[in-house]
Amino acid sequence: METRTKEPAAHITPVRVYLTVGLALFLLTALTVKVSLIHLGTWNAIAALAIASLKGLLVALFFMHLLYDKKIYMVVVSVALIILGILIGLTMADILRRGDIYEYQAHPIKPEARIYDAARGDTAGVHEHDAAGNESETTPQESDSHH
Repeated sequence: METRTKEPAAHITPVRVYLTVGLALFLLTALTVKVSLIHLGTWNAIAALAIASLKGLLVALFFMHLLYDKKIYMVVVSVALIILGILIGLTMADILRRGDIYEYQAHPIKPEARIYDAARGDTAGVHEHDAAGNESETTPQESDSHH
């Protein structure tokens, strides 16, 4: 006695569905452009990622036929997108709140290093080259008289 598994019936999506999803994708793209013109600060990136995620979901569900396929595939893709969203959200939360945790101040590693002499206006011990390429150390007064 041979048992056969029932093959799933082929699903034919009406053209109207494709056109509707295509129009939704076009409108979401226009919305992305409009939102980018509004100054939302750091929320611009979050809004753009949310709209892009919705567009990706529409493509996966309708054009890749995940809506009509085995539900496990839709669960796997949904869980992956949710985890990706959580990771991006945590990363952005870290980056956006760093200034609240500690204040970053740029300062020289070795303040007495000669590279910072010009920034301090200290030209003592500046090495100059003469026409022959010979190096000589000058005092601030001599350096000023040469220029």
